[in-house]
Amino acid sequence: MQKSSYLRTLNNSLIMNEYIADCHRYDEGGMTFERCGHSGVLLPRLSLGFWHNFGSVDPYERSREITRYAFDHGVTHFDLANNYGPVYGSAEETMGRLMDDTFRPYRDELFISTKAGYDMWPGPYGNWGSRKYLMASLDQSLKRMHLDYVDLFYSHRYDPNTPLEETLQALVDIVRAGKALYVGISRWPLEAIRFAYNYLKQRDVPLLIYQGRLNMLDREPMESGILDFCADNGVGFISFSPLAQGLLTDRYLQGIPNDSRMSKGKFLKESMLTDELLANLQQWNAEALSKGMTLAEHALRWILEQRGVTSVLVGASSTSQLEKNLRCVRS
Repeated sequence: MQKSSYLRTLNNSLIMNEYIADCHRYDEGGMTFERCGHSGVLLPRLSLGFWHNFGSVDPYERSREITRYAFDHGVTHFDLANNYGPVYGSAEETMGRLMDDTFRPYRDELFISTKAGYDMWPGPYGNWGSRKYLMASLDQSLKRMHLDYVDLFYSHRYDPNTPLEETLQALVDIVRAGKALYVGISRWPLEAIRFAYNYLKQRDVPLLIYQGRLNMLDREPMESGILDFCADNGVGFISFSPLAQGLLTDRYLQGIPNDSRMSKGKFLKESMLTDELLANLQQWNAEALSKGMTLAEHALRWILEQRGVTSVLVGASSTSQLEKNLRCVRS
């Protein structure tokens, strides 16, 4: 072996072996876990989402630092989707690198999910809920993440044009093929959830979890009956966007900061911060401060206190941000 090749191999070996998980990551007083519906799965009450901050436009070293910090503090659930990034697929590629240099020895402690349902590649088979799309997408996701299987695979959104039986049978067959251990659905209406629950139950591949947007500003899963259905039927529920893209933090209590997500206008529009909303945020912030909490911590705890909620998904752009969010689940 040439010297340069040997040094690269040695360096890769050192990189792979440099991380040793904190031996106190499951100690009492740290992360708490909740049973996911009527299953054997215990999810951390706070889970890490890869929607932003883990794509090819983000520094890999920061992604590694955040995920290591999360795992060292009991966050065992990482949530992805095929088109998370940007660019599409790059968050899963980051997960693949993380598996190789950090988490391979801890694979059986991790609960990794991914999804398909939104646009991923051109043409009629790179979107929505067809059997062809779901199966092809998961095969691609496994390659990007350097995994043999995922713990959980979701139908990412309801497809009004594909027969529900086709989408759901694809999920059944994915589990039977050993490519996913459990299945979930996200952003489906209540009647379609009922159908999915019964269809999957009859085929011995029970619906593990529903992922929906739930926060103090968006209570649709409660108002539509989705949360009650999940609680009554042993289906877990995990909330995404629990801080409403940062609205439920102290970022907007005095208006719109110049460097904020709202000032850029991509996901939050300035018109959203009405006088009424600002008054609500300030009131909730006062309630949080009276309890010795931040507004974000108060908002996360509000979700976790709702009947039927298993976990909340948070993003993080730094370990300090994640540390603040973790305060909501410390026992």
